[in-house]
Amino acid sequence: MTSSAGFCYDRADMKVALVLPNYHSHIITPPLGIGYLSSYLKKSGFDTVVVDAHNRALSQDEVLHLCSDSEVVGISCHSAFILEASALSRKLKEQGHKVVMGGPHPSALPRETLSLSGADFAVVGEGELAFRHIVEACARNAEPAAFPGVITQKTAELSRSSMIENLDELPFPDWKAMDPRFYRKAPHGAVVKRFPVAPLTTTRGCNFGCKFCSSANLWGRRVRFRSPENVVDEIEYLVKDFGVREIHFEDDNITLRRDHMEAIASLIIKRKLRISWAAPNGVRVESVDRELLRLMKKSGCYMLAFGIESGNQAILERIDKKITLDTARAAVTMAHKEGIVTQGFFIFGFPGETPDTMRETVAFAKSIPLDRAQFLLLDILPGSALWDEIAVKGDWKPDWSARSFHESTWTPDTITPKQLKDLRAWAFRSFYFRPRQAYYLLKFIKLSQIGYLIARMKDYAVLPS
Repeated sequence: MTSSAGFCYDRADMKVALVLPNYHSHIITPPLGIGYLSSYLKKSGFDTVVVDAHNRALSQDEVLHLCSDSEVVGISCHSAFILEASALSRKLKEQGHKVVMGGPHPSALPRETLSLSGADFAVVGEGELAFRHIVEACARNAEPAAFPGVITQKTAELSRSSMIENLDELPFPDWKAMDPRFYRKAPHGAVVKRFPVAPLTTTRGCNFGCKFCSSANLWGRRVRFRSPENVVDEIEYLVKDFGVREIHFEDDNITLRRDHMEAIASLIIKRKLRISWAAPNGVRVESVDRELLRLMKKSGCYMLAFGIESGNQAILERIDKKITLDTARAAVTMAHKEGIVTQGFFIFGFPGETPDTMRETVAFAKSIPLDRAQFLLLDILPGSALWDEIAVKGDWKPDWSARSFHESTWTPDTITPKQLKDLRAWAFRSFYFRPRQAYYLLKFIKLSQIGYLIARMKDYAVLPS
């Protein structure tokens, strides 16, 4: 029940919807952010519903119907789908809902997000404490008092949300509301060893400063760790209650602290959890060694992605990656020798990029034992150092309708947009049209994924569209 102003009256009647909008992406995986919000609010006594419109391919009208009895609607929002999220927000407002925008985009651009979406609130930073504050105020039919990270149209000064210091205090994500068994077979990394797959994080935060990345804007630079016991408890829960057979660790760098990774791997082995696992979000090349890789492999690790970014050392230094190509080569070679599938992440279009540096990157990717490579186009992300340099200090304006990491909206003056596009398509073909890489794809591909993978390869220009 709501008042004429749209505020909620009675906590007992309170219902909250948490929505991931539908948008174009090749990755469809349970949304951990709203999964954590849902379980955290339920622990606080609220009734929640998770609406993953992305997995279910729901129209905005279908989302509106599913949210019809929820007084407050939280929308998870990345820059890649800010237009879709904003359009949904405005429709929800027309129906009298209170709307909260959270996630990476509102955390970086809260005022712009509120203006574009017409939402009531934006949450800056980690969501649990700030979002609960908003919901509790609505349950009392009151305007939320000033609170760290809660931004309204009237907020004079921006603030960041408080962070939960002990991550073990958080309940596991609301897995019953986003059962991995009912997700389409389009996981992070495209092809996997075993379904069902569930994503999981063991940390929050990143203490590195790569100029293209905005992760620290959401989670902070100080890394917080879940205890290994808590992590493996969740894995065991997913295996026993949902039949999960593969785990994807989505940390910014799960191998950041060696003893943390060692303890998780050892507990998986001790509890005899027969799972496969991968780190498709990437690990840093200097954070692995042969003994650790062997333990990880024994615990079920079969794939590691490495964030390399460029095959040109000068570009790596320009973006503050703080790695060397020799270190990258050594890490990939070690993992390959231990029988772990290797993937390299590369981005084209950094400041100083030229056709020659792009060819250097492809040559480097082919010179090391990578089974897979991802060649993306630079996206200037709000909250990143490059955003500050190019969008804030320069005269470039973002095009939110462009496909993130696939359509370049900014290019350095050392290369043309056409060269960037054409050489990126050539990079995929040059890398993948080789026997070992073709064998890898055939080894892991599932018949149920054929259509999805063909569409993905066309989008990446591996195949002609």
